Amino acid sequence: MHKHSANAPASASSSASASASASDGTKPSGERGRTALAVGVVEKIAGMAAREVAGIHALGSGLARTFGAMRDRVPGGRSSIGRGIKAEVGEKQTAIDIALVVEYGVVIPELARQVRENIIDAVERMTGLEVVEVNIAVNDVHLPDEPDVEEEMEPVLAPGQRPKLK
Repeated sequence: MHKHSANAPASASSSASASASASDGTKPSGERGRTALAVGVVEKIAGMAAREVAGIHALGSGLARTFGAMRDRVPGGRSSIGRGIKAEVGEKQTAIDIALVVEYGVVIPELARQVRENIIDAVERMTGLEVVEVNIAVNDVHLPDEPDVEEEMEPVLAPGQRPKLK
């Protein structure tokens, strides 16, 4: 680790330029406007970060997954990476709620810790927002012999489309 001498503080050059720009009436470029993040941006980042953790079977409650699976099968529809995630986004902070279905056999408190850390790291790094909390609700445990919600559903066909033969 490199230490700075008492005569040359690390922030001397940045504070000197900040005071110079403040004295001539201009703001530093980072202060010339605001950046607004949509709630969906934070939800997608959190969803991707959660899916990176081993032991997660799916995101969302059973009902949300069922409707999501139907929406995913509609032609022209798109899948929702943020399914099962709700975020509140302010100017500087965000709070995230996530619903999970875990694989049978995982240690849930450890999985929750990993998910929380992954989400906080990803959201703070990518958005600059402070994550004040990540609330995790484990709604189900997926057993090895259970079919997925998506596997149970029949495909939705577009008008005039024929079903595929098995």
